[in-house]
Amino acid sequence: MSCRDCGLCIGRGKKCPSLPQGSRRVLLMGNPNVGKSVFFSRLTGTHALSSNYPGTTVGFTEGTMKYGGKIARLTDVPGAYTLDPTNEAEVIARRILNEGADIVILVIDATALERNLVMAMQVLEHDIPVVIALNMVDEARHRGIIIDVQKLEEELGVPVVPTVAVTGQGISELISKMDEARVSPIQPMSKEARWNAIGEIISKVQTVTHRHHTTMDRIEDVSAHPVLGGIVGFLVLILGFMVIRFVGEGIITHITDPIFENFWILALEKLSGILGEGPLRNILIGTLIDGEIDLEQSLGVLSTGLYVEFGMVLPYIIAFYSGLSFLEDFGYLPRLAVVFDALLHRFGIHGYAIIPTLLGFGCNVPGILGTRVLESERERFIAATLISVGIPCVSIQAMLSATLGEFGMGYVAAVYVILFCVWLILGRIMHLTLKGYSPELIVEIPPYRIPSLKAWSNKLWFRIKDFLYEATPLVLLGIFLVNILDTLGVMDKLAVALSPIFQGFLGLPPETAVPIVMGLFRKDIAMGLLIPIGLSAQQMLVAVVVLAMTFPCIATFIILWKELGSKRMLMSSGIMISAALVTGGLLNLFFKVIL
Repeated sequence: MSCRDCGLCIGRGKKCPSLPQGSRRVLLMGNPNVGKSVFFSRLTGTHALSSNYPGTTVGFTEGTMKYGGKIARLTDVPGAYTLDPTNEAEVIARRILNEGADIVILVIDATALERNLVMAMQVLEHDIPVVIALNMVDEARHRGIIIDVQKLEEELGVPVVPTVAVTGQGISELISKMDEARVSPIQPMSKEARWNAIGEIISKVQTVTHRHHTTMDRIEDVSAHPVLGGIVGFLVLILGFMVIRFVGEGIITHITDPIFENFWILALEKLSGILGEGPLRNILIGTLIDGEIDLEQSLGVLSTGLYVEFGMVLPYIIAFYSGLSFLEDFGYLPRLAVVFDALLHRFGIHGYAIIPTLLGFGCNVPGILGTRVLESERERFIAATLISVGIPCVSIQAMLSATLGEFGMGYVAAVYVILFCVWLILGRIMHLTLKGYSPELIVEIPPYRIPSLKAWSNKLWFRIKDFLYEATPLVLLGIFLVNILDTLGVMDKLAVALSPIFQGFLGLPPETAVPIVMGLFRKDIAMGLLIPIGLSAQQMLVAVVVLAMTFPCIATFIILWKELGSKRMLMSSGIMISAALVTGGLLNLFFKVIL
């Protein structure tokens, strides 16, 4: 059982209403990238997101755990390097700690003990019972770092348990030690005194032996290099998208298409015969194309609705998040943020914007949520707007081949090139015109780690499940509304009303207004609506680009409103529509002049 920032408990001094009276409150605290989310998953049984970059836990997560016959509410506090706040996550961490707790489980990275002790000492000064999980002791040993656990216990005055969270080593002992958690004798001290105390502790408890540079060390050095790291970054992104396309198309060719074509379409044909002519068949099955059901063009709730979602989009979702989750857990994404920092600063955002941008290629919703990692309101606005305008989600990418593939893959590639150019130009314009600042990038670079198969698969399932819960109702609702509005004649009236813009400015037939407006619900379905119109290659390119740049799905609009506020959401939408119309108009003019 878990809840995510419901507002009923933390911040209001109330106990969680879903837990019995007398339940204890336990805080899980530590620096970013120390494995807190893996601890949370193991202690509560909840499959929480575990990522290798700061920002995943900015919104805290809660769950229940049992120890010593007691039930406790476990709060995964945002990762923080210090309780003297330098960013939003650290503000939240200090606030939660100040509200009090029965026990704090403090997770410390054994490979970077000195840095981790900064916040640890601050927590120990709060007169709250603490038990410490000294995590990643296996990596520390491989690096030649030996820590005297017994001596560390004596110096800090609280129980210390060596652990390896990804394998579960030490978790049982940690739980058993929670009843032994105690208040440390360490008292509040100045920053200088604290550093002196940390230095003394390190000299007493830590020994570093000689260790040769390994192949993994050399790979880490190259991938963070100012020049070579950039080359590696571009190669990783290109290779990643090639693999995603290969895997996604492989799943479609060998799994989803055979299922729909050999089984599902037969069931729909039988249902169509039972329903006969009438509006119900039109809504559920859709329009027959040459007397047959066409899974892409019939536009029925049970035909096109389910096929687009599960047959065309889901395979790419699986492929994309498989690759992204691997790069997260391997530890590469923070390095990617560092090498892209110089480029992204030209657009008013620092390197960590590359992470929500990559998330946006899967789905714009988590991409925009991921902008919370950026420190200033200006950065978050720029990043969220650029994601909405210039980053095609995997649903759109899955439909590009269906709409433009018949004209040649050059047209598909042109969409990516155009969107990238718009992303660059629009980002630069916003950077030059919007007031505010872009802070420098300060980031913890974790060591490369071979991902845990269980943690990777849990994360993959978590993300796929979230996509299905969010997308499936909207896809089916979008198809349903299209059919209802078409039956009522609303679509024809809409096409007439918008025809001056579409015909005169964009060079498109009036009926393209319908799918572009329907992109408000789901862009993938909207692109499917373009197919039966019979557009030329140039017209289809203009329509696809305008559709890709406007009207993120309704879920994205809701998230934009939640993250930016109503005023900035409207401002972002205005930028989005303006950029799309200007780009579409320029493309139309280009084709008229050239052709």
